[in-house]
Amino acid sequence: MRRNELKQLVDSTSDPSFAVDHEGTIAAWNSAAEDLFGPSEPEALGRRCGDILKGSDECGNFCSDQCTVRQAIAARHPVGNFDLEVETVKGRQWCNVSVLAAEENHSTRPIAIHVVRPVDIRKRLENLVRDFIVNNTSVSPESAFTMISSRTPVQAAELSPRELEILRLLAQGESSKAVAARLHISSTTVNNHVQHLLRKLNAHNRLEAIRRAEHAGLI
Repeated sequence: MRRNELKQLVDSTSDPSFAVDHEGTIAAWNSAAEDLFGPSEPEALGRRCGDILKGSDECGNFCSDQCTVRQAIAARHPVGNFDLEVETVKGRQWCNVSVLAAEENHSTRPIAIHVVRPVDIRKRLENLVRDFIVNNTSVSPESAFTMISSRTPVQAAELSPRELEILRLLAQGESSKAVAARLHISSTTVNNHVQHLLRKLNAHNRLEAIRRAEHAGLI
């Protein structure tokens, strides 16, 4: 697909839509995206997607150099739609994001086409229902999240079987030393895996990584 064809594809939808290349920069931007986010097409092209959207999910900041959507697209794995709170001309709003992969001519890496649909009222009602369930029943926050919330983009993260194994043990309250003993590896190796997990899940600490993985149904 040529760049002009990519632009035509993005322009063909009335929903806010834009294309992101393998480096995370905007390659196409339609007028509906301009209306929602603010920057015009010339202002958006070449900028990093995360710098414009400033996206976050229920676990905190999502947009980063370790974007799980880019990981999945690069590996040619399909990405289901997910909810993201983004910066718009009207302030922070929840939107549902669908992602399609498109092959670009003379490139070995696909481009990610994002189609965005504002769902702010629905998402806020969803969060209110979740909080009500947590505060008025014996259902755990993690279970309530799974019952109520939409898919999260963490499910696109490329976690190895060993990383998932370590993450599950950490979620059970095990220390790095205990995990190392159970898996017959060194504590240094465990800590290295943990650093990889934090990067892939865009988490700042172990607890955030565990919560984000639980919410996404990874563990």
